[in-house]
Amino acid sequence: MSRLRPELTIADFNTRGEGYLPGELGIEMTTLAQDTAAGRMPVRQLHFAPNGFLHAASVVALADTTCGYATIAHLPAGAESFTTIELKSNHLGTVHEGAIACVATAQHLGRNTQVWDAVVSDEASGRRIALFRCSQMILWPKG
Repeated sequence: MSRLRPELTIADFNTRGEGYLPGELGIEMTTLAQDTAAGRMPVRQLHFAPNGFLHAASVVALADTTCGYATIAHLPAGAESFTTIELKSNHLGTVHEGAIACVATAQHLGRNTQVWDAVVSDEASGRRIALFRCSQMILWPKG
């Protein structure tokens, strides 16, 4: 089982996202613990589709980033990195203001794969916005 890497902090992940999609979207990590991670994203106009609803890609970006950072924080000793091999999302609602929050929970922390589930919700009310699952392939040094 992969254990949380104690040398990585929430601040490390928030800095890592600067200048990349997570930083540009305003995604910030809020919690990092064994088998779980959480993040949030203040909702801005750029997160919406032209139809006035929160764009599904914005919701997926929050969930995928939270799960991705959780994967990095739980990489097995000696692993180099990871890549997403599958993701799925079910969208249940939208918000028009405020922020959305995401809680990711490990379902499988293996040597070669990890599976994470995430729930995205309206930060103010707790109402679920989306359910998300991703499978990650662990990348090992070649040689």
